Amino acid sequence: MIYNDTIAAISTAPGVGGIGIIRVSGMDAIQIVDEVFKGVSKKTLQESPSHTIHYGHIVNKEGKVIDEVLVMLMKAPKTFTREDVVEINCHGGPVPLEAVLMEVIRKGARLADSGEFTKRAFLNGRIDLAQVEAIMDIIEAKTEVSLSQAVNQLEGKLSKQIKEYQDTLIQIIARIEVSIDYPEYDEDEPLANDFVDEIKALNDQLKKLLATADTGKMIREGIKTAIVGQPNVGKSSLLNALLEENKAIVTDIPGTTRDVVEAYLNIDGMPFVLLDTAGIRETEDIVEKIGVERSKESIEKADLVLMLIDSSRALDEEELNIINELTNKTVIFVLNKIDLHSVITQEILEQYTKGQPIIQISAMKQNGLDTLRQAMKQFIVKQGISIGQEATISNQRQKQSLVKAIESLDKVEDTIDIGMPEDCIAIDLHDAYGHLGNIVGEALKDEIIGELFSRFCLGK
Repeated sequence: MIYNDTIAAISTAPGVGGIGIIRVSGMDAIQIVDEVFKGVSKKTLQESPSHTIHYGHIVNKEGKVIDEVLVMLMKAPKTFTREDVVEINCHGGPVPLEAVLMEVIRKGARLADSGEFTKRAFLNGRIDLAQVEAIMDIIEAKTEVSLSQAVNQLEGKLSKQIKEYQDTLIQIIARIEVSIDYPEYDEDEPLANDFVDEIKALNDQLKKLLATADTGKMIREGIKTAIVGQPNVGKSSLLNALLEENKAIVTDIPGTTRDVVEAYLNIDGMPFVLLDTAGIRETEDIVEKIGVERSKESIEKADLVLMLIDSSRALDEEELNIINELTNKTVIFVLNKIDLHSVITQEILEQYTKGQPIIQISAMKQNGLDTLRQAMKQFIVKQGISIGQEATISNQRQKQSLVKAIESLDKVEDTIDIGMPEDCIAIDLHDAYGHLGNIVGEALKDEIIGELFSRFCLGK
């Protein structure tokens, strides 16, 4: 695809830094930068070889120097967008960056839309949609593990796997369609019997890939970990202790936390999203009631729950009700305030926890936190979360497309079982092929593509 316009944007993050980069892409990118760049070399950028760096100055229309720069020249097609790309490395203050950008725009470039550089890379066939999403995941990665998963996807592991599945479907579809077009060569035994095992094996592979969706989402977004319990049991103190900073307000007054406080925690490269919730209790306070409802919503959405209990006071009926409501959740019970006189012991609490782990800590004294972190890591082991060489589904869009592909293959298996004609089988196989293609961006609607790229910043 060839675009007639040239786009430009600041590609580095807002603020002050040592270096700031302006990216220019399009058929006139080199010519436009040539008109504002005065290099020490006698050659223009257009005359220079690709993938070279040039020292000089950006000047305005009066010839006044705006900034001292390094210009990186990359000629199509071996560029990110597969167009001519020039990156101007300026000093990193907002004033020189804006001034240089305005000169580039004055010479004919257009300010890029959000994610337009990546969108051009996608539309020009440089990357597929799964790799586009991986780029955003790399930018937003909070830990080494989430970064590793995103890099694997950017390298095309998921895309290659999807292509292999599609190739298998194409081979089966081709055999069916030949049979439909040339019925005189049909054998007595139905053709479907020849590939029933292939369909089942492929469907099993898709279901195995689908099983990675929840863990892939956890790695990308973080393991949602709700810290719950009654008021004043030390939930905010635990959040602060795990983060090693004063993220949440801590007082002796019950009900201080009225809303959900969210924070990222990195435990050996695995991202956890800690949710410090309002204390759960019956209350007439309207604001606190809202906080309690949000706490219950956090429990529903959580992958892991830390149920905090004050060991210095006896369990009451309200607290036992909270424990009973956590029956279907993965829970780590945390006995806090062990530095005080303990009324509740581990043996007492074990009567209600149904084999779930119990960790004893003092959030104030920071005792037992390493043991708690190890228990949280054990949750990762039980979920089978790991980063290897296998492809992983990492977002809801990919998951939905995969689910639809599996449903289509389930229909194929049913159609074969009841002895329906081959042309009925072919329809569902084509559907499965199309749903798999949606994962990597084949035949997606323009509005879906637009929404995906709107998540990117201007310079990406």
